[in-house]
Amino acid sequence: MIILILGLMIFIGIHSIRIYAESWRDAQVEKFGLNTWKGIFSMVSLIGFVLIVIGFGQARAEPIYLWHPPAVLRHIAGLIVILSFVMVAAAYVPGNRIKARIGHPMLAGIKGWAFAHLLSNGTLADVILFGAFLSWAELAFQWSRKRDREAGTVYPVGPLSSDIITVAAGLVAWAIFAFWLHGWLFNVRPFG
Repeated sequence: MIILILGLMIFIGIHSIRIYAESWRDAQVEKFGLNTWKGIFSMVSLIGFVLIVIGFGQARAEPIYLWHPPAVLRHIAGLIVILSFVMVAAAYVPGNRIKARIGHPMLAGIKGWAFAHLLSNGTLADVILFGAFLSWAELAFQWSRKRDREAGTVYPVGPLSSDIITVAAGLVAWAIFAFWLHGWLFNVRPFG
């Protein structure tokens, strides 16, 4: 469990710099240049992610159950994850109404993903992993929305095709992940 927690501290820590130390981040970008900062950010993120994967894998090998969620929560979680995938797609498709309305759909998608996994899993490792991501995503979402309000940021709305592409991309990505990748990567098949 220590490796999982260390990985979360590193990964979430580096992703929280703009929330808690934006002036320090700006000074580092000024000092080293944007590309060097991005390289450092990516390497630290990767180290944290690898530790999360290793730590979560170890914790899953010897799970500590806190509760056993009822089967209905798996179905509710499945619906929330579908919406989360659409949210993540909205972060990348320009001009969609979801991004114009929410502002930061990637963070909203992470919140949904984490919440869904908290509903459908009952081990201590799940609570630590998904609880940490849910807490971080909520803080980052609130901070990002506040920053947008202060800056007067408005996200443009494009044609209806942007919305259709967003929803279609999210659904296709969800289907690939739910029916193939999730089982291959985590040996957990949400629908079978």
